[in-house]
Amino acid sequence: MTATTTAANAFHVRLADWAHDREHLQTVREAVFVREQRIPAELEWDEAVDCRCIHVLAHDRSDRPIGTGRLKPDGQIGRMAVIAPWRGRGVGRTLLSTLLQAARQHQLTAVWLNAQTQTVPFYAQQGFQPTGEPFHEAGIEHRRMIRTTATPEDPSTHA
Repeated sequence: MTATTTAANAFHVRLADWAHDREHLQTVREAVFVREQRIPAELEWDEAVDCRCIHVLAHDRSDRPIGTGRLKPDGQIGRMAVIAPWRGRGVGRTLLSTLLQAARQHQLTAVWLNAQTQTVPFYAQQGFQPTGEPFHEAGIEHRRMIRTTATPEDPSTHA
């Protein structure tokens, strides 16, 4: 499962293996969550969870890690992160699309996530619906969002 964008925004996204790709996954999460958003490192890392997740990893054309995300066995998408210079260039959308494809392959009919408030519009554009009230996690306001994994081409989405 690999996706590539145009030459102007050349990057690729692939499934990643925690044991093999841990350093690259951690590089992105450290940059975005720990340094940029000042989330305490002890809240970011949980080896017992990460080793059970499906991970995706984006690299630039020089093979530097630029984005990541994960899918837990219960259908929670999380740890979506794109380094600042690559935001707004389709990396997050491609990471999310790859995670949704993985969820479908694992017969998950719905996925959910806890979106930071400023990212709610991004996830809404990708078909996620807010549910419940806003809440704080790691000192940042979030909204729970859910969506089915069915694609518009999927006959199960048509009445």
